[in-house]
Amino acid sequence: MNMKKKIIVKTPLVELDGDEMTRIMWQLVRDRLILPYLDITLEYYDLHVKHRDATNDQVTIDAAKAIMKHGVGVKCATITPTEDRVREYDLREQWKSPNATIRAMLDGTVFRTPIFASNIKPFISTWKRPIIIGRHAYGDVYSNAELRIPGAGKTEIVFTPDGGGEILRNTIHVFSGPGIIQGIHNTDASIASFAKACFAYALDQKVDLWFSTKDTISKTYDAHFRAIFDREYEANWKKTFADAGIEYFFTLIDDAVARIVRSEGGLLWALKNYDGDVMSDMIASANGSLAMMTSVLVSPDGYFEYEAAHGTVQKHYYKHLQGEETSTNSMALIFAWTGGLRKRGELDHSPEVMTFADAIEEAAIETVEAGIMTGDLLAVAEQAPTNRKVSTKAFIDAIGERLQKKMA
Repeated sequence: MNMKKKIIVKTPLVELDGDEMTRIMWQLVRDRLILPYLDITLEYYDLHVKHRDATNDQVTIDAAKAIMKHGVGVKCATITPTEDRVREYDLREQWKSPNATIRAMLDGTVFRTPIFASNIKPFISTWKRPIIIGRHAYGDVYSNAELRIPGAGKTEIVFTPDGGGEILRNTIHVFSGPGIIQGIHNTDASIASFAKACFAYALDQKVDLWFSTKDTISKTYDAHFRAIFDREYEANWKKTFADAGIEYFFTLIDDAVARIVRSEGGLLWALKNYDGDVMSDMIASANGSLAMMTSVLVSPDGYFEYEAAHGTVQKHYYKHLQGEETSTNSMALIFAWTGGLRKRGELDHSPEVMTFADAIEEAAIETVEAGIMTGDLLAVAEQAPTNRKVSTKAFIDAIGERLQKKMA
């Protein structure tokens, strides 16, 4: 390989390995696109579901602490075990989502952004620029309490203050027969961190910030989100946003959805946990593929964790195990590495590391725009005689060839 000396990365990068097909691709990306060019220390944590099981999930906690120590991590997709997965992998218990554990420890907000290529047009014809989703990664249904109600009776929400005082209660429903109830929660501190992260990220990206919820229906829970966002904006961001030529805008979530599909994009859409989960998949799908969606967890304490927005690609992994050729899209995994490297370079004041991350992304997008792509992209790309479907490895190799020319 005709190239200069390896680029030195001053500070370790935390590497969180994962599961199934994404684990296969993760190694291919690291070995083909990253390690040949960088002199880097990777502090490695194996979050394979069997290793989490063997360590009582301590490895996930250790990985989060490492990100807090070094500032930046890159993460492969991981399994959140269902009952079927517990049986499949012979696990001792149904472990929590690693993402949820890390988000809680870092108090992070998840930002997801589609990857644009000129030959893959969004299904929403008005979209010209990426729509970033800011998801509040705490509370709501993901940390709920649920009950199956067996028959007639009264259900209540009850708050008992520490140290005595007035007990607060509110009737949920008086049941005349069987049913279900669910309790969700959030904290002022977490919502405030979410708001600060969204304003800071919008300013960093120089895009307008939209926040939407349903405070006309949820007059306490959703309304409190809006009130905290409004206070944060008025106190700390109003002048800064005006000077940057960007805006903060609140509207009800149903109105926001209608406006989003008519917009040109180029904005950050802040959403509560469940809303953000759903809408990020909608944005990804409307831009061609969930594998064309980047994701970064941003902590108010200055920690960053980059990953792909998609899961472990289970079906392709089963084909891989049977010796069948797969055509799995690694773009989001590649952009997890480049996002982490760019942030590492920024924090270390190493422009050459940031430039290298840019070069990988350019090589990846140029490969797709040249018509070399995986099956998911071939189905949505503009028709061209140069289009051809390639295997998982061949796609990464094609990007590697372009990168090698850039770095020679």
